[in-house]
Amino acid sequence: MAYSTEQFAVGLRAAREAKGLSQRALGKLADVPQSHISKIESGGVDLRVSSLVEIARALDLEVVLVPRKNISAVKTITRQSRSSVGRTETTARLAKELRRLSRTTKRISKQHPARREVVQLRRRLSDLNLLEIPNSAVDDVRKINKALTAYANEPENDIALSRALLQLQDFRNMIVHIQADQPSAEKIRPAYSLEEDDRG
Repeated sequence: MAYSTEQFAVGLRAAREAKGLSQRALGKLADVPQSHISKIESGGVDLRVSSLVEIARALDLEVVLVPRKNISAVKTITRQSRSSVGRTETTARLAKELRRLSRTTKRISKQHPARREVVQLRRRLSDLNLLEIPNSAVDDVRKINKALTAYANEPENDIALSRALLQLQDFRNMIVHIQADQPSAEKIRPAYSLEEDDRG
């Protein structure tokens, strides 16, 4: 397989996998038999331009001719674009987890409004609302949600409530320390609020 053909094969396979498509699904979208997709990806067949264009379009890609001297610039822009998409997806996941945390806290507050631990829970959540939470914290928020949901589903489970409170306090402290270590120019601006409206 020629070097340029190999690059196409590797790029098409990576794009297909990134979209979560099987070879069969891509074949249907591009109107190309699955067996042909398989041969293209393994380098067992020379790729016709018409097939390449159809497959690329099915993957939201464009086939273009780029002057050699501009290749490095195009690669840099492509890498930045992929990185930006990844950050956007992580931001969306974090925002979803934070909304879930807010909803669960409200649910618990309605069930036990005067309980001391629930008052602490609301206070800690209110503290978080004042902080700039980085995208890298999405897994931490998910763990807090898991502990809090365990308590919301089983209100007599005091251990789950204590665990959620401890995790929330540790998380708050971690975020405060991260922000204290960041130069002011690099601080992250919040793209969302923990305040939840009734629309969900």
